[in-house]
Amino acid sequence: MRFRRSHRLVSWHSLWKGTGGARRRSEGQGARRLLLTFLALFLLTPQVTRAQDIILTGELTRSDNETYRAIPVAVPEGVERITLGLSYDKAEHTVVDLGLWDPARFRGWSGGARDRVTVATTDATPGYLAGPLPAGTWQVMLGVPNIRAGTRSRYRVLVWFDRAGGRAAAAQAEGAPLRTGRAWYRGDLHLHDANSDGSCATRATAAAAIRARVPCPLFRTVLAAAAAGLDFIAVTDHNTVAHFSALRELQPWVAPLLLIPGVELTTFHGHANIFAPSRFVDFRLAGREGVAALQRDAHAAGALFSLNHPGLPSGERCMGCGWTWPDTDWRQVDAIEVINGAVTTGPMTGLTRWRERLNAGDRVTAVAGSDNHDPDGVTGQSRVGRPTTVIEASELSMAALLDGIRAGRVFVDVAGTRQRLLDLSATAGGVSASMGGSLPLCGSVQVSTHVIGGVGAIVRLLGDRGEMSAMQISDADATVTTKLGKGAATKWLAAVVERGGEPLLIGNPIYLAPCDRTVE
Repeated sequence: MRFRRSHRLVSWHSLWKGTGGARRRSEGQGARRLLLTFLALFLLTPQVTRAQDIILTGELTRSDNETYRAIPVAVPEGVERITLGLSYDKAEHTVVDLGLWDPARFRGWSGGARDRVTVATTDATPGYLAGPLPAGTWQVMLGVPNIRAGTRSRYRVLVWFDRAGGRAAAAQAEGAPLRTGRAWYRGDLHLHDANSDGSCATRATAAAAIRARVPCPLFRTVLAAAAAGLDFIAVTDHNTVAHFSALRELQPWVAPLLLIPGVELTTFHGHANIFAPSRFVDFRLAGREGVAALQRDAHAAGALFSLNHPGLPSGERCMGCGWTWPDTDWRQVDAIEVINGAVTTGPMTGLTRWRERLNAGDRVTAVAGSDNHDPDGVTGQSRVGRPTTVIEASELSMAALLDGIRAGRVFVDVAGTRQRLLDLSATAGGVSASMGGSLPLCGSVQVSTHVIGGVGAIVRLLGDRGEMSAMQISDADATVTTKLGKGAATKWLAAVVERGGEPLLIGNPIYLAPCDRTVE
C-alpha cells in the first residue's frame, strides 16, 4: 500500500515517543492520532468477501461524550441477514458502544464488546434478536461513554445485506476459517438436541439410583463432538431453526470445531437434511405443492439438500422415515445418507437408493450421519461421530465444506475412526481425475485407490455392473492400481470392506465422459 507524502516527515520513533519541545510533541501526537485512525479504519474493519452494501462514516468529538448517536440505515425488501462491522479511532481512551434498532423495535446491544454483529431471520449474534427483517429505516446506535476534550474520533460502519440465499453477510459474520489449507476434514452431518427430540440423563449425585431423562441441552452434543476429535458437525433438529442462535453463541468457545446450522425437514413421505440455509424453509410446502417445490425452496435459501435414511421403512414404527415421494426432482438432490447410525448393512441403509440414482445418471454425493439423539450414547444408538463423513476442502469453513460435498470429494468412514483414508484417481489418454471428478474415456484407464488404515480388509472397485476388481490390503498405507479396458463402465467407485462384507470405507465415484478426440 502506498502513502501520499505530507509536507512534513515524521519518524516512527517520534511518532510513538515524541521528541523534545512542545511543538514536536504536538506534531507527534497529531501524526500518532492519524496513524491510529488509519489502523482502526483499515485493520479493524471486517475482512471483505464482497463489497459492502453501505458505508457509514462520521466523526465524534467531546460534545458526543455520554450521548447516543443514531445513524439511519435504509434496509430494502427481501433482506434475510444484516451484518455490521464497526471501526473507529480509539486514541486517548475513546470508547464507542454498538447497538441496533429496526423500524419498530430494539434488536440488540453489544456495547464495546464487539465490532462485528449479525441479525437474521434464523439467528443473531449473542445480545441481538433474530426475527423478521422489515424493510425501512433502521438505526445503528453508537453510544459514547468516553471521549476526551480535544479528541476527534473518526468512525466507519460497514453494512452487508444477504437476500435470496446470498452469503456475503453470512461470511462476514462467520469470520476467518477455523483452519486454513486443503485437508480431509472429519465430521458428523446428522445430530439432534433439546430443540427437537434429543434427550439425555440429568445431572445426578453418585448416590442417585435413578437418573431422569430430559431434553438434552445443545452444548452436551457439542462437547461430545469435541471430545470425539471431530472437525465439524451439523446440528439438524426437526423442522426448526431454534438452535441456530445457540450454535452462533457456542462457536467461538468450541473452536476449532466448526458448527454448521442444519434442519432435518421431516415430511410424511421422507426426511431430508438441509445444511446452512439462510432462512427458515417451510417443511409443509411438500404437502401443499409437492416435494419438488420444497427442494427448490431449500436451494433458494442457499442450502444443500440431502436425503436421510431413505431405505428405512415408513409406518407407525418410523413415521415418514423412508423416502417415498413420487415427484422427487433428483437433479436437486445433492447428497444421500448412505449410512445412518448403527445400520451399516442390508436394505435399510441408503446404499441401494444411492446406487439406483448413480445408475440412472444422477450425480449425487454419498454422505453419512450418526443421527445421534443422546450424547451419552444410550444402548443401541450410534455415538456422536460414528459414522463419520470425511470431506476434502480448501479450508475449515462452512462454504468450503459444502463445496467439497458438491464436488463429491467425500468418503464415509463407517466406524468413525480418526485416521482411515480412502481416495480414488484415474488416468486415461493422458488426462487425470480424482474422486468426484469427470474423466474423458480415451482408451484404457488406470485406476489408483489409496487406502490408509485398511490392513487385512478388501478394497473393491465397483462399476455399473458390479465388482470390477478386489484385492486384499497388506500395508497400512497402500495404493492399489487397476487397469481397465475402454468401455468397462460409465463410473467407478471404491469401497473397503472387511472379509465378512461389513463396510469400513465408502467412496464417491469418478464419472466417465465420452472421448472428444480420436485415440490411436
